[in-house]
Amino acid sequence: MTKVTVREGEAVERAIKRFKRKVEQAGILKEVRKREHYVKPSVKRKLKERAAEARARKREKRMQFGGK
Repeated sequence: MTKVTVREGEAVERAIKRFKRKVEQAGILKEVRKREHYVKPSVKRKLKERAAEARARKREKRMQFGGK
């Protein structure tokens, strides 16, 4: 559980900003979005394969135009 205590003399907006940063670093929102809907293992595998193909195409395109 992410927890932030407001320090003496600290603005609430600043504490909220620290809280948001901690939540982002912990990856809580990413996890919530991932668990929002069930994805069948077969669909998950297909998505993973498509992402790998897209990365490969992107890599090829970069190499074609003299990239790293």
